[in-house]
Amino acid sequence: MRLRFRQLQAFHAIVEAGTVTGAAEALGISQPGISNLLSQLERETGLTLFERLHSRLVPTPEAELLHREVDTMVRGLDRVTQTVVDLQNKQAGQLQIASQHSISFGFVPKIIAEFSKNKPDMNISFQSQYSSKIQEWVLSGLFEIGITEMPILYDTLHYFPLQVETQIALHRDNPLTRHDVLTPERLKDAPFLVMGADHITQRRLRETFERADIPMKARVHSHLFKNLLAFVKEGMGVALIDPFGLEFDHDTRFVARRFEPPIMMDMAVITSGTRPLSQLGKEFLALLLAELQPYTAEKRPIVRAR
Repeated sequence: MRLRFRQLQAFHAIVEAGTVTGAAEALGISQPGISNLLSQLERETGLTLFERLHSRLVPTPEAELLHREVDTMVRGLDRVTQTVVDLQNKQAGQLQIASQHSISFGFVPKIIAEFSKNKPDMNISFQSQYSSKIQEWVLSGLFEIGITEMPILYDTLHYFPLQVETQIALHRDNPLTRHDVLTPERLKDAPFLVMGADHITQRRLRETFERADIPMKARVHSHLFKNLLAFVKEGMGVALIDPFGLEFDHDTRFVARRFEPPIMMDMAVITSGTRPLSQLGKEFLALLLAELQPYTAEKRPIVRAR
């Protein structure tokens, strides 16, 4: 016995519609075509599958049993077909993004929400983590796209480098808010809330004060910009914060000022160099790079370095 899917699909459509005409309309083929497929199926199986009653085809008991088995298969193919259409229209699929912490609390969720507006069936996997772990995740295929701090630890990652300028955050009642620009000289007596000693912004800040021959007073050490900003809000000192942490925190207890000489934070958007991006990933990557461009130091389009 050699059953063909088209025969079973025609049989299923007739049961669902109750008429050959309705089945033909549902499948988009002619009535003779439907009748021919049904005749083939009955010859192949040796079963009588329908009896005609008042212009309707009534399934026999054998047909009802067969329909229960065929129904799952036909509906499954319909779902597969719709999934393919959704993927072609970028309405479905899985978006896999990981980012370092400061950009993950406001900027990335905003971009994901914008990207998702017309994609109700898209599944989203989003995680924030330390930069070294993000690079491991993208390398291993757990995530398609990562936003990380430099340096890039693996040669097999493609990356789009960008530099963002940090600013000094201070409590709104701090007398230093009268200055539009803050320098090591103006901050010589200010208690600092700082990242760990190995963080690039902390190294550059320390070097800047050393070049100015001014001691820097570190009061609080932490591992997240968001933590430093929380201490600023409590009036415990000043902190060097990246623009993402500042822009997407709307608390009125702090203000931000430019610092000179400028201290940059080196970041990168990363993808795997050994696996192609999904169509969904490509579309999101283009949006992400466009949205990041205004934050870059030179305000230029971000291009891939590797």
